[in-house]
Order: sequence, then C-alpha cells, then structure tokens
Amino acid sequence: MARAGKVYIQNIYAGRIYETDEGYGFSYDKEYLEREGALPVSLTMPLTSDEYKSKFLFPFFDGLIPEGWLLGVVERNWKIDGKDRFGLMLSSCRDCIGDVWIEADI
Repeated sequence: MARAGKVYIQNIYAGRIYETDEGYGFSYDKEYLEREGALPVSLTMPLTSDEYKSKFLFPFFDGLIPEGWLLGVVERNWKIDGKDRFGLMLSSCRDCIGDVWIEADI
C-alpha cells in the first residue's frame, strides 16, 4: 500500500501527495482549484488539474522537513530512518512554519 498525505494551504485542504514504486505524485483537489483566491503550494508547482510526478520527492516538500538537531529528534522519537524523506515529511510536517502543512493520509 502506498503512503500518502493530505496537503493543506492556509488550513484549507488543497491536494494529495503520495508515494509509489516509481516515485512520487502530487495533485491539487478539484474543489480547491475552483476556489476563488486558491494559492499554489509553491511557485514551482502552479495550480493545474494535471498531476505532478517525479522520481524524487518534490524539492518544495523536501524543504519542509526539519534539519539539524530537530531532524535528529524526529528520527529518534518516531524511529524513522533519515533516508526515508517521505516518512519524515509525513511524521514531522503536521506543524510546519508557513502556510503549508501535511497530514498523513492513513
């Protein structure tokens, strides 16, 4: 079963990010795209009904993962391998600095 996360922008459900055997995908929610004033998750991922796909975790989402001593805390407390960037993102990006946060989609 693939892992996935719900992506929120300014506390509004905006889309879904997921992991597959081939890499990663992200798509905006149709209702979010129809909202007046909808914002993109980042300038590198403008609003579109097309699905984004990549062999590597998208740089914007990877950038949400803590660094330094805080990353060490996350790895120890949740027992997540530091090389599992998607797992780190799902575990630690529920309370991010900024407008975007991610909730594991279990």
